[in-house]
Amino acid sequence: MSVLDRFSFNHATAKFWDQREAVEACARTGAGIGLWREPVQEFGLDATAKLVKDAGVEVTSLCRGGFFTDPTPAAIEDNRRAIDEAATLGAPALVLVSGPIPEGGTIDSAREGVGEALARLAPYAAERGVTLAIEPLHPMFASDRCVVTTINEALDLAAPFAPEEVGVVVDTYHIWWDPQVWQGIARAGVEGRIASFQLADWVTPLPAGVLTGRGQLGEGCIDMKRYQETVDATGFTGPIEVELFNDALWARPGAEVFEETRAAFARVLV
Repeated sequence: MSVLDRFSFNHATAKFWDQREAVEACARTGAGIGLWREPVQEFGLDATAKLVKDAGVEVTSLCRGGFFTDPTPAAIEDNRRAIDEAATLGAPALVLVSGPIPEGGTIDSAREGVGEALARLAPYAAERGVTLAIEPLHPMFASDRCVVTTINEALDLAAPFAPEEVGVVVDTYHIWWDPQVWQGIARAGVEGRIASFQLADWVTPLPAGVLTGRGQLGEGCIDMKRYQETVDATGFTGPIEVELFNDALWARPGAEVFEETRAAFARVLV
């Protein structure tokens, strides 16, 4: 399989594009798709499962679970629902954004909460054939979105569990800055824990709020080809998702963004 055959389009890259149209575009081009819970719920879970099955489109991930640094019963129950949704859709991985520092807590206590939540959820996910995929986010999100900031932190949290139960996400946007990233990717490969591989570029200046600052592939400073080669060297041969949060992209027609993203994927990886 060539690298171009591994292209997967994360629906968030064209956030406001009709989900049916996005799936149909993936079907026409042989691409996979990364789905998000909110559009799936709007379209209907069973209807979405039928849509992707009938179209012959591989669901490469479901985003997102997590936000359980304060693992309340409500947070655990919502994550169980997310696991069920992933299983229904045939998504092999549920991407986890771990959550912020809860009120009155610290970053250390928040990370302990992540470990506690994983222990409560991993058996449930394993029974349903879904891997919990811990996604480390850039440190600028540590206080309000995700206290897990490096691939090695994510691997440490995953360590008590079997690889098919808990893995990690390699997302270039979030980990490119880490001087230990190459060692971390190699470790993830040895441990068999790469559950999802996602690409987005880093461009500056970042927008206000920073969340929607992900650049199109090739427009920033990340060496995408090196990431692809490093991840492939671990033996990972799965899909490669492009997931971009970008207001300018979101304002454009989804079909146009899809074709531009496919072209950028080919340009930076071939």
